[in-house]
Amino acid sequence: MALIITDECINCDVCEPECPNGAISMGEEIYEIDPGKCTECVGHFDEPQCVVVCPVECIPKDPAHPDTQQQLLGKFFKLHPDKTPYLPAASAAGDTAALSKPAPTEGC
Repeated sequence: MALIITDECINCDVCEPECPNGAISMGEEIYEIDPGKCTECVGHFDEPQCVVVCPVECIPKDPAHPDTQQQLLGKFFKLHPDKTPYLPAASAAGDTAALSKPAPTEGC
């Protein structure tokens, strides 16, 4: 799933610079996450960095955007076509099939 910032956001500005995809920006009242760019940091880190730094815990998964791990990784490759994804410890131990670059899809 992509993430969403709830109205508990206090506009502390710590999440925006942590996003490696540039998915976080200031909205009309609070920060917002572009679900088309949010990979939950898949391909970059073990966990979403905005969630790690948020002091009020206002960044849950967005049920309106139920992306699978493979879909999140697909977004990573679309946003960073020349970058090699970070492999979490579980994948580095041998399960790298889930992290292979997905085949291009029609219209993308």
